[in-house]
Amino acid sequence: MPWLSARLRAPDGCPWDREQTHGSLAKHLIEEAWELHDAIEALEAAPPERRGEALDALQGELGDVLLQVILHAQLAAEIGAFDLTDVQERLAKKIVRRHPHVFGDAEATTSRDVQRNWESVKAEERASEKAANGSDQSVDTARPRSALEGVSRSLPALAASRELQDRASALGYDWPEMRGLLEKLDEELGELAEALRDAGDPDVLTGRAAKSPATLAAAKEELGDVITVLVNLGRRSGIDAEAALRSANEKFRRRFGDVERRAAARAIDLKSADFAVLDGLWDEAKAAERGEGGAT
Repeated sequence: MPWLSARLRAPDGCPWDREQTHGSLAKHLIEEAWELHDAIEALEAAPPERRGEALDALQGELGDVLLQVILHAQLAAEIGAFDLTDVQERLAKKIVRRHPHVFGDAEATTSRDVQRNWESVKAEERASEKAANGSDQSVDTARPRSALEGVSRSLPALAASRELQDRASALGYDWPEMRGLLEKLDEELGELAEALRDAGDPDVLTGRAAKSPATLAAAKEELGDVITVLVNLGRRSGIDAEAALRSANEKFRRRFGDVERRAAARAIDLKSADFAVLDGLWDEAKAAERGEGGAT
């Protein structure tokens, strides 16, 4: 594959590819990763008779993501930094190093054991890097590296929240029972409602502004707390919040599309219709989707 990327970026290659940099390619990597995510979700939801088609789509999206890796490696190779072989070798070494229960003498019988081994090896790697770079070990001892470092701030917020809470849980910081989490959700919802009242119940739809930027900021913080607890509830229940929200988005698309079709069939103007009328159409769409009939 490196020959392909080298040809694309050759003087007589593709003008677009020759113009690319690591920075300009970054957005394409993100886009391709999300398209791969869509393909994975489609595969998971595909009925048996459509599974072959879904697997074919998955293969295509994996190739698109791989192309991004190849292009970044090609850019680095052009300045003599590293090439795709170096990337592969470094990855292989890291996988072997971080799986001592497979390639070494360590033991791990559960996923939690694997996570502990993983974190231990990563800590050793960080210590080795600091020693190699001549870091002041006394400073490192006084301010140990957080277990949350390394969680990318570029991750989607829901995914980052899940990863942060997973890491905290691995160190024992987690609710003992789900009941405590549900009680925490009630508490955070109450605090959000109070913060919105303090802000004057702002509503951008009606033009009612918050009393002040500070009160709106407080409400924003409380909304974030509610979402964090919801992510944790999903995590503990084995439900990925990102996947759940994406599923809810798709359901909203379907039902609102049905509302639009029903409104058009009855010559109802969505922009001028009362909310009660639209809500009634929504209930019909919901009932139809659930197989409960409903007027058309």
